[in-house]
Amino acid sequence: MNRKLEKSRRSRTISSLALVVILSFSATACSPPEPDESNYVTTLLNDRSYKDDVFKNGADSPVPLDRRSWMVPLRYYEPDLSYRVPAQLNFLDEQPIFDIPTSTGQIRQMRHIGHLEFVLAGEEYRLAALLSEGDGLFIPFRDETSGDETYPAGRYLDLPFSSTGSYDLDFNRAYHPTCYFDEQFDCPFPPPQNRLPTSILAGEKLPPENERRIPLTDMGVAPIPGNQP
Repeated sequence: MNRKLEKSRRSRTISSLALVVILSFSATACSPPEPDESNYVTTLLNDRSYKDDVFKNGADSPVPLDRRSWMVPLRYYEPDLSYRVPAQLNFLDEQPIFDIPTSTGQIRQMRHIGHLEFVLAGEEYRLAALLSEGDGLFIPFRDETSGDETYPAGRYLDLPFSSTGSYDLDFNRAYHPTCYFDEQFDCPFPPPQNRLPTSILAGEKLPPENERRIPLTDMGVAPIPGNQP
């Protein structure tokens, strides 16, 4: 058990190290400005290359050596500015502790502090915002691509905390949990209210089926509970 918990904490640490540069601008104290598309795409692609290097060559890479040849470089949707939208965090008066089931059958406790509300392609959505281990928000989510083009258990977003409650919600930064790469990692499942009824065609995605060396059923996907908090 202690080894699993240590592995779990290490998985978030690895993600944080790999994404320090990547997330440095992902949230601001106001609504995001209109980005210069060429600069934005260049920065995004550079960040993806940096993460590929960390995952392929880093001593703390979550990708086992025998899987790096086909898992790295990571696969992504093409950058799409329409998936970068402003979001407002509405705090809950009471902030309950969620018992979140994980990929290894454990329970992870996280505080639900509010909802991120945003508009995407003219439709209104909201996502439960959980307090992360650091000074930010942890947003696990599933969407219509989950289990097909993206990892069945969902994807994650990490947002640096904003004192104003306004956030830059950029799904181009959505990433797969570490249990996708190695089933020994312990990854929390998205709560049911974070299942978006639309396809998020942005961020990390799976390799084409003919390139996968291991079936998804063997890659750390425990049965996803349907009765999460």
